[in-house]
Amino acid sequence: MSVRIVIADDHAVVRSGLRLLLDMEPDLEVVAEAGTVEATAARLREHAPAVLVLDVHFGAENSLDAIPALLRASPATRVLVLTMDDDPAFARTALRAGAHGYVLKEAPRSDVVNAVRAVARGETYLHPDLAARAVREEEQTLTPRELEVLRLIALGHTNAQVADTLYVSVRTVETHRANLQAKLGVSGRAALVRCALERELIGS
Repeated sequence: MSVRIVIADDHAVVRSGLRLLLDMEPDLEVVAEAGTVEATAARLREHAPAVLVLDVHFGAENSLDAIPALLRASPATRVLVLTMDDDPAFARTALRAGAHGYVLKEAPRSDVVNAVRAVARGETYLHPDLAARAVREEEQTLTPRELEVLRLIALGHTNAQVADTLYVSVRTVETHRANLQAKLGVSGRAALVRCALERELIGS
């Protein structure tokens, strides 16, 4: 049984190109296209497709805001966002809004096809380059305790003084310091002070 798909994009050329690409696959079938959010909701109610391939921008509209309403129009449909926006933060916003996948328009054709199939299977798909960047950004996110350790180190406290201030062992402070340097990709007190200044943890 073919995976039924609706394509939503405000550019007719993009829609026709996507339809051609997807209809070439024996297990995929484009059942409708739409060029506005309103038309997309109507096509979803009419066809209840397995996958909605959704462009982020409909002219001045941001379709991410419409995802919850589109899902209400066809609750069983899974949404694959297809976009030029390669910012991991934007991808996270799309997934939080209810999208099930995020793939770039510049991706190879095989990636788009694989993304449609993955989303149809119930998986969450994130373009590989975006996934790698998102992981790197997540690795640079410091915990509240790490931020406090960074602030105290930048103020000139020794490991022992930081330990006394936070009521932890020196070994724990050493672990936090090592984690800080690994996440921030730096080494040495001077570099940590610079990072603390950039995060406005201490005055310049």
